[in-house]
Amino acid sequence: MARSPLAGVFCVDKPAGVTSRHVVDETSKLVRSGRVGHAGTLDPLATGVLVVCVGWATRLVPLVQQQPKRYRAVFELGATSDTDDRTGVVVPTPDAPVPTLEEIENLLPKYTGTILQVPPIYSAVKIAGERSYDLARQGEIADLQPRPVDVHSLRLLDYQHPRLELEMECGSGTYVRAIGRDLGRDLGCGAIMTDLIRTAIGGFTLETAIPLSALDRQSWRTHLRPPLAIVDHFSRFTCGDIELDLLSRGCVLMIDESVSIPGTDVALISQAGELVAVGEFDPTARRIQPRTVFPDAIKFARSVTGSTGGR
Repeated sequence: MARSPLAGVFCVDKPAGVTSRHVVDETSKLVRSGRVGHAGTLDPLATGVLVVCVGWATRLVPLVQQQPKRYRAVFELGATSDTDDRTGVVVPTPDAPVPTLEEIENLLPKYTGTILQVPPIYSAVKIAGERSYDLARQGEIADLQPRPVDVHSLRLLDYQHPRLELEMECGSGTYVRAIGRDLGRDLGCGAIMTDLIRTAIGGFTLETAIPLSALDRQSWRTHLRPPLAIVDHFSRFTCGDIELDLLSRGCVLMIDESVSIPGTDVALISQAGELVAVGEFDPTARRIQPRTVFPDAIKFARSVTGSTGGR
């Protein structure tokens, strides 16, 4: 019988002071897989949920990035910095006013919904092929244009001047420190982010995250979740030998009227309950169009059932 290919996902609680790349490198040393990648960069300042995919599950990284993210952020009013957080050159705002609680709460709806946001100059946004942070380090000020981002919710958790704590849920590409920067600008006092915790990406939460220090050569396998966890919010369709053969050739699957599939996003699983592909269900045509197929997973599923893949 063929051996199950190594693939899965870690929900890591990233510590402060290290890059997301460092977490990937440390994970790669443990699993000894050539394919390891993270979904959604956290700056060294930030802590919290970092989703790390292994093996062929790295092809699901875009699906993780599409899921909403939740954060708790702390800002200090009365100052600005070139990085929009405490890691940059901090400049106190002269004669900064002290905003009232009501003034802050009245501004929060302005930053909720689909808004236009100018990324920080120290960000990974590319300008003519170069990263904005590289240009900034060279003393060049990039001409960053505002772009639409989605802020699903923004809530005031605590305010004890100059400390301001917010909780937010947002879509991919949103810069939390830029929210504070713009809020501080509108309040006339300036603001810099001092702490940031990502508490969730979709169904991956801080409560279930594993500290990086807890991953070692003896324990990592117990913390590696199956790839199916990435698309746990999708509908599911179980594939027999015929469907596995069709998927391996990139063919659509015709679905009987008696089969109920809610929604359009579908996780295609083997009879053993393991992910073999993801697809899109067309309820009118009654068919599933495969979008991403995992040949190694299909090969293993066939070995378990004894199928050769012939028709």
